[in-house]
Amino acid sequence: MERPNVSTSTLAFDQHFTTTAQGILLLAEIVFGMLVWILVGGTEYFHLSALCWVMFLAILCWVLTVGLFLIYLTGIQNRILQVPWTTLSLCFSCSAAAVYLVTAVVDTLSVSQAVRGRHSYNCWAASAFFAFLNTLCYAGSSYLSYWAWKTTEEQ
Repeated sequence: MERPNVSTSTLAFDQHFTTTAQGILLLAEIVFGMLVWILVGGTEYFHLSALCWVMFLAILCWVLTVGLFLIYLTGIQNRILQVPWTTLSLCFSCSAAAVYLVTAVVDTLSVSQAVRGRHSYNCWAASAFFAFLNTLCYAGSSYLSYWAWKTTEEQ
């Protein structure tokens, strides 16, 4: 008896991850982070070194968040058990929350460098708003990661 050619994948897709609190916060971090760097990137931000720094950190955090989201979405953390995923998630979330808070403050202070009512002013003000929202999301992820880490450490 011959077996039919069936393709199997080693990566699983966790359909319910995006409905968990952690999944929702990661999605919000991705959306808000993307809005921050798109709004800043759509202006002549390179004239202000502070906004270059905001742009760098916004893109860096966004790329790392997308990577972490894909790891959890595909269930890689269940296959590579040598990596302490709860500790990694906790360290990343706390670091991102702290860095994004500073980024949001710097972004807010940079708004005063633009002329009120102009394109740059509106974009920088909106990006500062989304940077603060993203800070709250990273703080929420830090809280959830802490409880996951604490539970893992107690076991």
